[in-house]
Amino acid sequence: MEIKRDNLNGSKVIALLEEHLSDMYATSPPECVHALDVQALKSPNIIFFSAWSNGSLAGCIAIKNLDSHSAEIKSMRTSHQFRGQGVASELLAFVLNFAKDQGYKTICLETGTQDYFSAARNLYKKFGFSDCGPFSDYKLDPNSHFMSRDV
Repeated sequence: MEIKRDNLNGSKVIALLEEHLSDMYATSPPECVHALDVQALKSPNIIFFSAWSNGSLAGCIAIKNLDSHSAEIKSMRTSHQFRGQGVASELLAFVLNFAKDQGYKTICLETGTQDYFSAARNLYKKFGFSDCGPFSDYKLDPNSHFMSRDV
């Protein structure tokens, strides 16, 4: 699998992100959806990566700069045809190494509390993330689960 920095202009990547947003709105109250659309992911403080396997989009992940020492994982998604094949683990390992190379000390994330997000929470725990309180501009919310780890 090849993971590369992406400019968010390709139709396959855009479709995957639209599917991601659609699922987030289907599982969480609208005011609790913190997933970003394509335009927001093009922000200068976000670096977006796509993962490809034999010309097929396998998944994506982004890292958002919060300050000089911390970053946030955004928009991690695996394409349906690649689920259960370790894509999310590869993306997460990749972005953790990237964060370390960039000099970040802490990486955080927000995910949902609903059952839909249990696999994601388990994956993050497997990678050493632990529960934490809200960070950055987030507020305490029963639909948000916050996690962080040292890089």
